[in-house]
Amino acid sequence: MNQTALSAFLCSMKKFTRPLLYALAALLLLAQLYRPERNLSNDQTHHISLKYPTPDEVNTILEIACNDCHSNQTRYPWYANIQPIASWLANHVNEAKRELNFSTFTKRKIAVQNHKFEEIIEMVEEGNMPLGSYTWVHRDAALTEAQKQTLTQWAKACMDTLQAQYPADSLVLQRK
Repeated sequence: MNQTALSAFLCSMKKFTRPLLYALAALLLLAQLYRPERNLSNDQTHHISLKYPTPDEVNTILEIACNDCHSNQTRYPWYANIQPIASWLANHVNEAKRELNFSTFTKRKIAVQNHKFEEIIEMVEEGNMPLGSYTWVHRDAALTEAQKQTLTQWAKACMDTLQAQYPADSLVLQRK
């Protein structure tokens, strides 16, 4: 491509740049009108702590590192009011609650509860929870080794309680 052709191409691109930026700005402004539902019900009717002893230290860890995504009460940061971040956060919280919701934990079948304790242990030990994207913004949610050990020991104790109360076959998650 020679110099003249390159100049002509750049000039033609300038004609499209400004309208494209205006369209993008308008689209972002219009997106602000959509407000996804917030996770603020705080319904604790079937909360995990109603059935399983949850020491203060465990409650503190859950509050700081888990409950924003895995309960019925999310503490939203200021940027949760800006689209498309608001929609991304709403989707993230809804997906997290489908996997594990401490506020509705005891509503699930015993085998599911047992399995969720197994998953808590696995995810915490492997460093998959809390998510890196969460701890990047909420630095206090990054678990120390001692906190990981506290959380996994608690989950193991809850599983031991289930094993003492229920027949072994009732604690096995049936695959469909």
